[in-house]
Amino acid sequence: MSKRPAEASSSSQRLDGQPFSKAPASANKRKLGTNDEMGEFEDAWEDEVESDEEVLDAAANDEDGMDIDEVMPAIEESDEPPQASRAYIPGVHALGKDEVLEADESAYIMRHTMNVNWPCLSFDVLRDNLGDERRRFPASISIVSGTQADEMKKNEVLVYKMTSLHKTQKDGEDSDSEGEDDDENDLDEDPIIEFRSIPHFGGVNRIRAQPLPPSSPLPPVTQPYFVASWAETGKVHIWDVRPLIESMDVPGYAYDKSRVQTPAFTIDSHGRAEGFAMDWAASGPSSLRLLTGDIHSKIYLTTSTPSGFKPLSQPFASHTSSIEDIQWSPSEPTVFASCSADRTVQVWDVRSKGRKSVAGIDPAHESDVNVISWNRLTSYLLLSGGDEGGIKVWDLRNVKKAGTSGPEPTPVASFTWHSGPITSVEWHPSEDSIFAASGADGQVTLWDLAVEQDADEAGMEDTPEGGKDIPSQLLFQHLGQKDVKELHWHPQIPGTVISTAYDGFNIFKTFNV
Repeated sequence: MSKRPAEASSSSQRLDGQPFSKAPASANKRKLGTNDEMGEFEDAWEDEVESDEEVLDAAANDEDGMDIDEVMPAIEESDEPPQASRAYIPGVHALGKDEVLEADESAYIMRHTMNVNWPCLSFDVLRDNLGDERRRFPASISIVSGTQADEMKKNEVLVYKMTSLHKTQKDGEDSDSEGEDDDENDLDEDPIIEFRSIPHFGGVNRIRAQPLPPSSPLPPVTQPYFVASWAETGKVHIWDVRPLIESMDVPGYAYDKSRVQTPAFTIDSHGRAEGFAMDWAASGPSSLRLLTGDIHSKIYLTTSTPSGFKPLSQPFASHTSSIEDIQWSPSEPTVFASCSADRTVQVWDVRSKGRKSVAGIDPAHESDVNVISWNRLTSYLLLSGGDEGGIKVWDLRNVKKAGTSGPEPTPVASFTWHSGPITSVEWHPSEDSIFAASGADGQVTLWDLAVEQDADEAGMEDTPEGGKDIPSQLLFQHLGQKDVKELHWHPQIPGTVISTAYDGFNIFKTFNV
């Protein structure tokens, strides 16, 4: 992002068709000469004839009798170029009174924003039937989200379908650039947004969609596509959103609203304790596992059978404070990890007796551990984000088993770039060294652990004005949202990131990921 004077965004052509401001009704208006009788047309260029008296008076006063315009000094053109835009770095630079942030569109392949009626703390990407590894534009994206309305009865679960997401138009863009195979890519049309809603009593703290195998199509409309919502009431509702997706894909498709707007199942294991941690796992279409963690440090497991869902009564309990996030292992179907406000990360095996953790990192952060992400390509790497703004990468092969002594593990990488609590982290779905993070400081950052500073670059200009070092692994900094809450990579459109914040959603793809 760069910053520029606020006046630069204003146009002299107003929306009401007036190129300049209108004078108020009380202002003095320019008087026009009027004549009630028909008279001669005045010659605007008629020469003025001086009388003899005027000539004599001018000679007496050493004047030539002519009006001479005042000669103004010549305006010298400055050879100095206009002031260039500066890259804005939070925590280093501060916006002036008349400055606003302006995105550098040349850094984006695609960038769109979507405003919403109510903020959404959480969302998830829904799979579609348009294929994997999609690189052509315009793009199409489907997501599910939950609202945080001002009254409990006003909340909803929303399924969005966004189409006509075109590439970002750039000044002087080369028409022969890579990926522009037809004229359709050059269009600059507004995106099309459709949505369907389900009434939801209470704000939605977190929402997650049922996982589907990679490269698998969307299940047919006769089969469910489940979404779970963590409500502030302490209940976890499971919904079938497949009919809602079909109604947006197939014009004229009608569905039974009473069935869709009724949960397929509601988990009451947590009583009235609300929570934020939740994650699905799947061993097959009819073998789903859902973990939910609440603010009272309890984690419950709910499994599915051909006949429905079955919650297990005994909770997993090793944390001593609120459960903030949960992630199933991508390689071991019985193992999961959790993080908590007790500053720890715990690793569990559902087969262990007593429902206690089998390994852990204590402490993992200086403050609450807000979020974690398990690398699906390199399964021993775990990413964590803390309330102090730190991001850490852990090698789970070095994590100490429960009940054993020895030194606490140290992270293989640690970053303190963000100036606010980390609110979301996620590994790239197809690049095992790349991850994204978001914070309460309004930043969405993209990182690559594979980037190392060359010895020749050491000591060069890596420290900008203000003295804050820029890590070599920091690939991109996306700004412009207020209090970012969650982000996800789109698994079918490489490099595309979606983020939700207090003021709505951003969908973007950068030039370098």
